[in-house]
Amino acid sequence: MSDDKEPTPTPEERPSWLKEGMAPLADGEYDAIILGTGLKECIISGLLSVNGKRVLHMDRNGYYGADCASLNLSNLYTKFKAGDPPEYLGASREFNVDLIPKFIMACGNLTKMLLHTKVTRYLEFKSIDGSYVYKGGKIMKVPASPEEALKSSLMGLFEKRRFRNFLIYVDDYDEVKPETFKGLNLQVMTMRELYKHFGLVEDTHEFISHAMCLKTDEKHLDEPALTTVKELQTYMYSLQRYGTSPYIYPLYGLGGLPEGFSRLCAIHGGTFMLNRDVDEILLNAEGEATGVRAGDQMAVAKFIVGDPSYFPRDKIRPTGKIVRCICFLDHPIASTNDSESCQIVIPGPQVNRVNDIFVCSVSSGLNTSAKGIYIAIVSTKMEGTQPEEEIMPGLKILGKILQRFTTVASGYEPTADGKADKCFISSSFDAASHFEGDCDDLLSLYERITGEKLDMNINADSVEADY
Repeated sequence: MSDDKEPTPTPEERPSWLKEGMAPLADGEYDAIILGTGLKECIISGLLSVNGKRVLHMDRNGYYGADCASLNLSNLYTKFKAGDPPEYLGASREFNVDLIPKFIMACGNLTKMLLHTKVTRYLEFKSIDGSYVYKGGKIMKVPASPEEALKSSLMGLFEKRRFRNFLIYVDDYDEVKPETFKGLNLQVMTMRELYKHFGLVEDTHEFISHAMCLKTDEKHLDEPALTTVKELQTYMYSLQRYGTSPYIYPLYGLGGLPEGFSRLCAIHGGTFMLNRDVDEILLNAEGEATGVRAGDQMAVAKFIVGDPSYFPRDKIRPTGKIVRCICFLDHPIASTNDSESCQIVIPGPQVNRVNDIFVCSVSSGLNTSAKGIYIAIVSTKMEGTQPEEEIMPGLKILGKILQRFTTVASGYEPTADGKADKCFISSSFDAASHFEGDCDDLLSLYERITGEKLDMNINADSVEADY
């Protein structure tokens, strides 16, 4: 869309909402104004436009994706002010480097949203080759089948049998069928108590919780087990679907996800403005958001949605800092069976930390890099003030690193639900290597905006593509 300014209306033409000396921004009046083209914001704009809402979607950047964009090599080096990319990495256009590293749970909520909106028609996915866990200084494969579990060196012989019995119980468990409870009340029993009930040792607790339930710390062990069991079920069902790992990933990088939902919004009449920052969120006398100002142009809407970076500091609060390190390698990560793509979880307790360290690795098989170049991204929630020290256990397992870029991002969440001030703010992406926690935030955001829960009853197995 053109950024040319609209002519200032004459007094006879001026709508009542348009302030003196201002011109309308785009069409001027909307149901919703969305700020930032991050994944959450693009899903919201897509869903709202499908429901018949008039949407104006703005981003200060010249590309879609905001913090979760995928950049080519030139744009990546420009972002980090690193000069020109070295020739040995290959052509810039062959790279799609994620700024936030995450994989998609094959039967998780993001997959359901992709299916619910039919955005899968715009994207092609592949399964990730393998999922690994760091234990006792070694990288070990997370078993992808009962047969693999029996061969795994993660556990001793008798522990494997107990582990198998535990997985059978979790697989059978259905919270609406009391006969599957086997006398256990998971709404009261803690996860630690459930592990002990099946005779599992603490090393196995750690492996299941961090590598399969994808918990990032130990707090869940002393909380009711039901939530963690449901997360384990999602992992198991995703794993059963594709066999090698529970994760899928879009060809050409995660940046394709917000672009797909943006396309959905545009098809249903949404207006997009990139390279357009917002100077002010306009409020009425009651403190409710009524629109936005960009220079001497303004638009009004019934409510505003956006990521925390577009809102005043009194509407958001910090949630901590996340360090992420993008590394270029000329080899697959050792002990991963030469995988073209994989996830490695380093449980915090294994390296004297509270929070886990995640390593996501992708390569040319996913159209994210030139042939022979691997991209590994190491991330964790910071516990101190030295980012390089915090990710060092992850960097050490990568071997020789050709080039790396480290960022420290501050996380934020809204201070209120948005119903009073009409400012519906998403939370920053978390440090996990998957989208399940972010989807919880998105579902909450949708419900706060619309007053209705998003229908998530679609079966993730109904996807037709063969991954």
